Amino acid sequence: MIGWLKALAKAHWPRLHLSAILFGTLLLVASLPGVAALSLRVYENTLVQQTESELIAQSVVLAAAYKAAWYDAAHAPQPDPSSRPLAPEAPAIDLRTMPVLPRAPGGVRAGAADPHALQVAARLRPMVGDAVAVTLTGTRLLDAQGIVVLGRGDAGQGLAGLAEVRAALAGHSATVLRERSAAEMADWRAALSRAYAIRVHHARPVIADGKVIGVVMVTRSPRGLFIGIWQDRFAIVLGAGLIFLTLLVLAGLLSRGIARPITALARASEEVARGVPVVPETPVTAAIEIAQLYDNFRAMAERIERRQRYLRDVAAAVAHEFKTPIAGIRGALELLDEHGAAMSTAERARFIGNATADADRLARLVQRLLDLARADMATIDADARADIVAAARRVADSFRGEGFAVEVQAGAVAEARVTSAAIETILETVVENARQAGASLVTIRVEGIGGVRLTVADDGPGIAAADIERIFEPFFTGRREEGGAGLGLAIARSLLAASGGTIVAEPVAAGACFRICLLRA
Repeated sequence: MIGWLKALAKAHWPRLHLSAILFGTLLLVASLPGVAALSLRVYENTLVQQTESELIAQSVVLAAAYKAAWYDAAHAPQPDPSSRPLAPEAPAIDLRTMPVLPRAPGGVRAGAADPHALQVAARLRPMVGDAVAVTLTGTRLLDAQGIVVLGRGDAGQGLAGLAEVRAALAGHSATVLRERSAAEMADWRAALSRAYAIRVHHARPVIADGKVIGVVMVTRSPRGLFIGIWQDRFAIVLGAGLIFLTLLVLAGLLSRGIARPITALARASEEVARGVPVVPETPVTAAIEIAQLYDNFRAMAERIERRQRYLRDVAAAVAHEFKTPIAGIRGALELLDEHGAAMSTAERARFIGNATADADRLARLVQRLLDLARADMATIDADARADIVAAARRVADSFRGEGFAVEVQAGAVAEARVTSAAIETILETVVENARQAGASLVTIRVEGIGGVRLTVADDGPGIAAADIERIFEPFFTGRREEGGAGLGLAIARSLLAASGGTIVAEPVAAGACFRICLLRA
């Protein structure tokens, strides 16, 4: 099932701009509180609880007035209210869990009401009338038997059968929800707002001297959710507009910080693919991660450009180096084909020897090119380590012979982050070049400076000042007549680059000097 849904989503997933995704995400996040409040009826429940709080406040005042009038009518002293502890009463309505009871049935005619309660009702009638006219709250005053002593058209009726009145007669305040009339329930606003279709009933006991002397019953319909929204429509529209403008500003900032830089970088990648490595400047508004991406992309483009130039130069050099031996082999074959019968044995042997020498030179070039390719692709493990002094002494021992010596000078030096095979290959290349150039003594000095530094100096004829920067280029050699391919130092430099090291030729007064720097293991 999940796989099918994923396949369906992939098949119909729309292609969107990053700015559209950012704005849509912000809009969704901003609308979540409102959607949650509507779906959970939080706002509507708050409106109903506000109505209950108002009814509680009105009933408390009326109950206090009822009790005061009761004592006045009995000419009895009233208790001091300052001695009563604070006991705030919080609203308890919850639309999600509280049941809605049927509409309150009409009261039944009961017996005679308490004369004392009727006197209280007569005293409170003006005050209750003024409150009802302003608050539109249905208000009834009941005696201790639940008989209405004050209420529009309800006087003399018994309401003791109602749940809220029973609770009040038992000495407890009670709030219930009841349906409104059928005509009011048919209103279209009742279908949109649950609160519009109910009426809040609150009954509060009036207690004097520890017993219930009456009940205050107040009812009112709460303001419905959508009615409240309609009444507050201008404020809601203003708030929504401000939120929308804020989202536009945030989306614009995110677009300038993320979307636009990525778009510019995508265009730059297309240019790099076409061979035009032009990377735009990092936008000032770009995020830190995007700025790092620009820097990495710029470094990558520069490396690609250097690699392209390197491959172009190597290809041209390979073509040039291969041209001469191929031409020699072809010329020898043509002469042998055309004049082989008329040649003497010595002449044929000379031409065949020339062709063989050119073929050997081609073989050496191919092998050195393979060595260069391996060196360019080589990677040195970060955990690699080699004893440089021991490697230098092994190289010196391998070159021991008449008329040529390699001397190693070293103290206590830490291991370098390179393999023993790589450093020996590099030293053998430099020492062999010195020997072939005519040097008789090569000195390898190993020092623990800036990691591990090797200085390889010889007493040979040295390197011309014009060539000191070119000797590391592939196929550059001063011994082409002796069969030199000019790839040894290029291979050495590539092997060092793979381990994070460098090699440079230093100008000196006599002989040649190379400085090799390696990272400490």
